[in-house]
Amino acid sequence: MEPLQVDVAVIGGGPAGLMAAEVMGRAGLAVHLFDAMPSVGRKFLLAGKGGLNLTHAEPLPAFIGRYGAQAARLQPLLDTFGPQAVRDWAEGLGISTFVGSSQRVFPTDMKAAPLLRAWLSRLRRPEGEGRAPVGFHMRHRWTGWNGEGHLTFETPQGPLRVQARATVLALGGASWARLGSDGTWAPRLQAAGIDVAPLLPSNCGFDVAGGWSTFFTERFAGQPFKSVAIRATDSQGNVFHRKGEFVATATGVEGSLVYAASSLLRDEITRHGQATFELDLLPDRTPDHVLTQVAHPRGSRSLSSHLKSRLGLEGIKMAIVNELLDKAAMHEPARLAAALKALPITLSAARPIDEAISTAGGVRWEALDDHLMAQAQPGLFCAGEMLDWEAPTGGYLLTACLASGVVAGEGVRRWLAAASTS
Repeated sequence: MEPLQVDVAVIGGGPAGLMAAEVMGRAGLAVHLFDAMPSVGRKFLLAGKGGLNLTHAEPLPAFIGRYGAQAARLQPLLDTFGPQAVRDWAEGLGISTFVGSSQRVFPTDMKAAPLLRAWLSRLRRPEGEGRAPVGFHMRHRWTGWNGEGHLTFETPQGPLRVQARATVLALGGASWARLGSDGTWAPRLQAAGIDVAPLLPSNCGFDVAGGWSTFFTERFAGQPFKSVAIRATDSQGNVFHRKGEFVATATGVEGSLVYAASSLLRDEITRHGQATFELDLLPDRTPDHVLTQVAHPRGSRSLSSHLKSRLGLEGIKMAIVNELLDKAAMHEPARLAAALKALPITLSAARPIDEAISTAGGVRWEALDDHLMAQAQPGLFCAGEMLDWEAPTGGYLLTACLASGVVAGEGVRRWLAAASTS
């Protein structure tokens, strides 16, 4: 059987792949999108279950700074398609947005499904002269290339070969494999001469060294630490310090505050086998105030009753103090007060990558040109989470995925235009 011939094959139906397909379809290219799952946008829909965080409304320089070591690499992409462009794009699909109290941007109805439906409708039936519809091929699992350079797929109808003038890979990282991003593409790209940094968990939870006691796990796993702060300093001198919330798990910790510090903690564990952060249980109280209250005579009251009365310390906050401090420290006001402001929690391992919200690592920037085309494979472009970057939650992940899809799609358009005139 002859291979299916297309202008462009997009492999991966997440936000980056869909955005690349939109840009190219708008340019009149015959785009065919392939995905291993029965439907597109599965991780996008799940991420939006509690309210779809599209982007963030902070000033662009601060926004770009959230990408840490890769901020300079991502800046050209975000200059092309940044937070305001995301909001304008959603409005163009009939989805109005608003800025929440934390400066996070959400659809007015908070839902992902209406936006995805409108998006797919526009991709399948674009309006405007010169625009081409995108063809969708579900349950098509990419298996690499054959000896003739054709893309190969496993499908319900059997093997399929596709001959594409250009290809966009938007295969995601390696978290939430059940939704399609399993990282199996990495060795294929390495075999093709494209350098790939190891995939690592990002925005992830951690196991505590030695584990929690049975008592703490049974009573407090799943409960949140609210109105706390954590401070972590790694061996390179990098410091993370922020107020927020996180959750105790059966084996350790997870949640927004831990996720925000996860890259620093993960890298420190890689270097030294463990990482420690200091938990401030009373971030709105000064150390002197805490010491004064702890040292206040308590009469016949128990220590727990005393700390609850003087400092409002109870529940999981009191439990973590009992869990980690020895009895001698509990009865020495100076040591106890210091612990309430900086209780050390030592972590031994990040949770498995499949549990992480996102991943770090991926196709190295040095392997790509400015349009996200692989240096070793002309005509092959990469986009989305499979690139070597990471970001905290808060709209940064989705915005960069969409921006990379725009840049890759425009890169394909330029490359094919140049090829047709040469």
